[in-house]
Amino acid sequence: MTDSSISRNWPAPAKLNLFLHINGRRDDGYHELQTLFQILEFGDSLDFRVRNDSHIHLQTPMANVAEADNLVIRAAKLLQAQGNGQLGADIWLTKRLPMGGGLGGGSSDAATVLVALNALWQTNLSVDELASLGLQLGADVPVFVRGHAAFAEGVGEQLQTVKLDTPWFMVIHPNVEVSTAEIFTHPDLPRNTPKISTTPEEWGLHRNDCQQLVCDLYPQVAKALNWLVKYAPSRMTGTGACLFASFENECDALAAFSNKSEQVTGFVAKSCNRSPLLERLEQFHLSGN
Repeated sequence: MTDSSISRNWPAPAKLNLFLHINGRRDDGYHELQTLFQILEFGDSLDFRVRNDSHIHLQTPMANVAEADNLVIRAAKLLQAQGNGQLGADIWLTKRLPMGGGLGGGSSDAATVLVALNALWQTNLSVDELASLGLQLGADVPVFVRGHAAFAEGVGEQLQTVKLDTPWFMVIHPNVEVSTAEIFTHPDLPRNTPKISTTPEEWGLHRNDCQQLVCDLYPQVAKALNWLVKYAPSRMTGTGACLFASFENECDALAAFSNKSEQVTGFVAKSCNRSPLLERLEQFHLSGN
């Protein structure tokens, strides 16, 4: 694409759940949880071209995802409804994050659509308003809209910005797609982990309450985890299937990654406390594109 009217390279970064505790199940079926979100300098990216009609077109459709279920389209239409509805968009999505991986790819894509089109359409919604819209699309969308590492409670929408160490991470995908709905409705999911305080001193020795269940249901995840823990303390993110291990430097992470099985995929990335999406938004306000 060489069209100068296209606003390019809006990042949709991955997240990791450094821990994930399920504290209980609410009457509406959703779960009370506590988790620690860390953002990575790696993910999907989106390009946008504003249209002078109201049409929303995803120029890179995703196989096996109906338009009605596509979070990119849903986010654009949800934001459009907040404005005068006269502008539309052509959207290009470069997908790097696996579906069903627990890295928040779809939620991050939706958040980037909200943030980017809010700027491009001059809808002028506040961050709080965008986060509220995002929550209608998924519990993980607000953390990507706000763009900071965060301790989260509730269904994941009650966010407290935190400052974390920013190591390098090796992320492994065992090439299976885990259904979040399957895990959260499974009778064997632990749902009674006591709540911890919001102080960083309590964050280091915790776990992912979904991990054992996913390993039991998906042997590929268990096998990959057994390999990964040989190199560094390792854990599953979200409801899986991706696994991660942290390293002090890129060289050590890449050395371990070079030994992975051909049966798994993945990447090495630096973590950050502030999302690259916020940096892109600042660039837009400075340059107008």
